[in-house]
Amino acid sequence: MKYFSSKLFLAVLMALGTCAVGAQEFKIGIVNIDRIFREANSAKAAQAKLEQEFGKREKELGDLGTQLKTLADKFEREAPTLSESQRATRQKQVVDQDRDFQRKRREFQEDLNARKNEELQQVIERANKVVKTVAETEKYDLVLQEAVYASPKHDITDKVIKALNAAK
Repeated sequence: MKYFSSKLFLAVLMALGTCAVGAQEFKIGIVNIDRIFREANSAKAAQAKLEQEFGKREKELGDLGTQLKTLADKFEREAPTLSESQRATRQKQVVDQDRDFQRKRREFQEDLNARKNEELQQVIERANKVVKTVAETEKYDLVLQEAVYASPKHDITDKVIKALNAAK
């Protein structure tokens, strides 16, 4: 029995020693993808590209909204003095323009969201490649993109942003 106890004790000590050594070597990194979207040059360039691409349409949509509001305000002011047929005609005109405006605004938003997703996906792909390179170079065992809490000593976002900005 004593022989069995000493072997069990030795096995437990070896297991604990292995766990302790393994725990010391395990290296974790955390990446904040939101910061990458805000601070990386490639993300800023993607945002500028989208603004350039959709700026004109957004301005036209704003102008159309202003025209619609002016038309609706004018109709409200003049409605009491208009004949029934004129009132119906003008009301139909306001409703038709409003429907057209809503349709154009919805199409604009859908197009913008689709393009934004495309651009952000490209930024994410580049960032993931850089994260992998940093992880391999600095011998990280695990890199996470989302965490409820992470100690700042594990945050490698700055390294990733620097590497992203350096790569073209």
